[in-house]
Order: sequence, then structure tokens, then C-alpha cells
Amino acid sequence: MQAPLPGRRRALRPAAAVLLAALSASIAPPAAAQPAGTLKTVTVARGLQNPWSLAFLPDGRMLVTERPGRLRVVGADGRLGAPIAGLPKIDAGGQGGLLDVVPDPKFDENRLIYFSYSEPAESGGGNGTAVARARLDGERLAELRVIFRQQPKADGSLHFGSRLVFARDGRLFVTLGDRFSRRDAAQDLSNHIGKIVRIEADGSVPQDNPFAGRDGARPEIWSLGHRNVQGAALHPESGALWAHEHGPQGGDEVNVVRAGGNYGWPLVTSGGEYGSGRAIGRNPPQPGFETPLKQWGPPSVAPSGMAFVTSERYPGWKGSLVVGTLRAQRLLRLTLDGERVTGEEELLPRLNERIRDVRQGPDGWLYLLTDSSDGRLIRLER
Repeated sequence: MQAPLPGRRRALRPAAAVLLAALSASIAPPAAAQPAGTLKTVTVARGLQNPWSLAFLPDGRMLVTERPGRLRVVGADGRLGAPIAGLPKIDAGGQGGLLDVVPDPKFDENRLIYFSYSEPAESGGGNGTAVARARLDGERLAELRVIFRQQPKADGSLHFGSRLVFARDGRLFVTLGDRFSRRDAAQDLSNHIGKIVRIEADGSVPQDNPFAGRDGARPEIWSLGHRNVQGAALHPESGALWAHEHGPQGGDEVNVVRAGGNYGWPLVTSGGEYGSGRAIGRNPPQPGFETPLKQWGPPSVAPSGMAFVTSERYPGWKGSLVVGTLRAQRLLRLTLDGERVTGEEELLPRLNERIRDVRQGPDGWLYLLTDSSDGRLIRLER
């Protein structure tokens, strides 16, 4: 659930306090591990202002985005680097800002990174999700180029989607929200509202996209009928794109995202209108629409980042899907049998923080980002 309701976002601290927290984090050692049942949470870094995404570099360093518009390199020892220079203009506010970041699959060779953000319109009002790529050159970005812009721009500061996932063939998936006020457009192929798109790494359109060549359709579109997809990952065996998305009151979903698939929003959903709870569309399953593998709510859990567990660090977890949550402030582990969810385990019940991103690191441990004005980068150890 992502709603423009009072109290969903914690108030930002004054700028001086945020700066002091960041400076303190850059010189302080990681906090002591805290037990969490059979798990322990190790704070790798803190003092991050509403961190949104985490990516790992080959040399052990990490990239972290902060929603207000900063990109930082975090050392393996947790030391926060200065904000990276060279970002484009970002329309930060509400759910908008600097959002996802991923390195190029050939980062060792080309030093390219890709990031999504809310881009202001060049003239007039409105904003929209954009994706840029640039070469990471020390503490600055070089050769920056915007490779995708959601069309059309819309007014508001909600539902940008923005997860980026490279497929095995090097194509890039970009998840896009319905912008909250434009939900009916999620069923219209003439726009990018409420869609997942698939592009080449340079922003061009793959000729085998499901709607390429169809009159009146945006050729970048891979799937439609999405509300706000903020979690996505490739299945480690099949290579298929899995994603979850926010419903309103109820209707949070996990899906396998298929070429040309229609995921229903707002015609088919188990979610209800805010406040009244009145049904928005028909409940799934419905002919012609993809059926969710998993649903939550009401109440909604507000899913965020997600990752498949492929390491042996957590006995019995290999093959599971782990999902962070914002509203529920839990880590959820889903057990799978092929494309069937067979069970769910709630983890970290005493964390008491909104989990924004979940990634499996090269070392096999899971890493979490917590969403606050004093956000943490956490390693989950057993």
C-alpha cells in the first residue's frame, strides 16, 4: 500500500542534523550486531537520508541512492563517500527523487551505471520516471545520457515505480507506476503509465518486444496493468522477471511478468479504495488477465525491494524469495515450488523500521536498506 496519507513518511530532520548524522557515520565503526531470533542484524553504515537502492561493485564497494537526490559510494568498511557529482536535475519530493541504481553487467570493462529518478518536465509542470546511464569516474559521473523517459509527464509526487533489472540477454527492464491519479491509463498502450518496459542498454527498442510494430502502442512496453511496481528480480533458474506491486487497501501482489501480459490494474484487483474500502475492480482470477502468485491484504504490507536467495548462508532458505515491507516493517520469506508460493515466514519482527531495499551480496549475505532520515545499511547474518 502506498497512499498520500498523513504519517506515512517520517518527517525529515533539519538539514544540519542530517549533515551531522552523515559526518558521524563516515567516521564511526559499524554498530554492534543485534540479535533477531536466530538472525542478527549488523549495521554496516548509517546516516543515509531515505536510502532507496543498493548495488554492489566488483571491488567490494556499494552504491546507495538517497531519495532527496544523492548517490554515494559506501566502502566495504561502511565508510560513506561524499555525494557523487554529475547527477541530472531531479524533482525530489513525496515518493519521487533518486531511486534505483544498477551497474552494467560489464561494469569491469565500461564502468557504466544506470539509475532511475523523477525527472521534471523541461517546460510547464509535471514529472515522470526517467532512466540515465553514465560512467562512474571516481567521485563524479561522466558521459551522462538519459536513455528512457516515461511518457507522458504527470502532475504529482506518487507512484514512480522505478526498479531496474538487467535480463540475461542484456536488455533492461524498467518498472513504471500509474502516478496515482492516472490509474485508468494503465490499460492504455499509447502511454507508459502503469507499465513495465523493456529496452536495450542504449535505450533503443528490442524488435521482439510484444507490442513493437502495433499501431498506437508504445514499442517499449513489455506488460501493462500495473499500479506501482517497486520490487523486481530475475528468477535464478528460469531467468524470468518476477515483480511485486503495491495495491491500495489490499491488493499487494507477486507476479511473474510475462511478455504482453495484462496484470489487471485497475480492472482486476483485490484492493479497495482508501478510506471506504470499496472494491475498485473485479477480484482475480479473471479471463484475459494474469493471476497473481501471491496477494496480501487487507491490510497491505506495502512491499519494497526483493531478492532470491541463492547462497548457502541461510540453511533451508536457498530458492526462497525475500521481500522487504514498508508498512509491515518486516522481512518476508516466501517458499516456492516452481511458480507456486508454498509458505510465508515473517522475519525481524523487532526491527521497527521500514525496509526499502533487499539485495543478496556477492558474499552471500542479505543486505537491507531502512527508509528514514537516518537510514541504515544492514547485513543480515545467522
